[in-house]
Amino acid sequence: MIYHANSEERERLIAGLRELADFLGQNPDVPAPRHADVLVFPADGSNAEMFAEIDVIAQQIGTTVSGADSPADHYSAVRGFGPVYYRAVAIQPGVMAVQWRAGATVRL
Repeated sequence: MIYHANSEERERLIAGLRELADFLGQNPDVPAPRHADVLVFPADGSNAEMFAEIDVIAQQIGTTVSGADSPADHYSAVRGFGPVYYRAVAIQPGVMAVQWRAGATVRL
């Protein structure tokens, strides 16, 4: 499964984010979140394949890879824009299975 937007989807996403920002700016009585996350996931694959994709994204966004920025210690690269975060996250299948069996919600 591919989780990245194609060029048309990317343009729609960017336009939608701008529309949301304009809407919230023009409607100060509408509640807004304190922060927001935009999430990108690698294609399904082995841990090594998924981690390699996150490594590439980390270089593209000018950051390093860490599990420290993720409450669940997932392999991730994060770049903040004020209270808005772009997060590229690889969730290891084994970690997901353990959390699912334990009844835990997967936290990014």
